Amino acid sequence: MDYHTGLAIAAPIAIGMAAIGSGLGLGKAVGSAMEAMGRQPEAIAKIQVGMMIGAAFIEALTIYALLAFLLVMGDIAG
Repeated sequence: MDYHTGLAIAAPIAIGMAAIGSGLGLGKAVGSAMEAMGRQPEAIAKIQVGMMIGAAFIEALTIYALLAFLLVMGDIAG
């Protein structure tokens, strides 16, 4: 197996793993935030802000993985 074949196999697997990890992380973050909002309704605004910041960081990591995937696939095709 040469270098490009290995990348062609590894790149889609890596982006899939990143998507699964992001989905699990976002699910846990949103679930925990919903539970916290149910327990302390007076703190909903603060909890939502923290949840949105955390969700943005999680999504940013997924977008970085997508960009790396596109760069690697462009390297393979070119």
